[in-house]
Amino acid sequence: MYRNITDFLNDWKYESENTAKVFSMITHQSRQTVLNENVRSLERLAWHLSQTITDFGYRSGLLTSDPLDKQPIPESMTALTAIYQDYAEQFAKAVHSKWTDSSLTDEVDMYGSPWTKGTLLRILITHQSHHRGQMTIIMRMLGLAVPGVYGPTKEEWAGMGIPAQE
Repeated sequence: MYRNITDFLNDWKYESENTAKVFSMITHQSRQTVLNENVRSLERLAWHLSQTITDFGYRSGLLTSDPLDKQPIPESMTALTAIYQDYAEQFAKAVHSKWTDSSLTDEVDMYGSPWTKGTLLRILITHQSHHRGQMTIIMRMLGLAVPGVYGPTKEEWAGMGIPAQE
């Protein structure tokens, strides 16, 4: 659970920038590929992360509506990424302007359960990290490069002239 706004905003900036970086490496050809019926496409996962921002924002009172609810997936990853980045920024600004450190222990109704605002912020970050991890595995399976998020990728190690760890 987050106990101060600044810590969340710092983490959110890092995490949302890296999520957009992952989105930017998804090709037009690979975005709709479904590996099997139990695995979402890359664009569906990217759109889910975008919709989660507005859903959490609306349910918690940070946003007055959920503008992405029932909206179709944009036609390009460029458009989807721009929408994601816009709402990630709007979410951060709303947290900064509407919540305080002391309000992070206040509860909001999330899907029929009481969550503290600090818990909601933690879940938003971990939910995004979870799905971003799924996306990078799918990207690897499709032969796409992936960016390093919490450390260099194999390709980034090679670019530094260092053998990748096994």
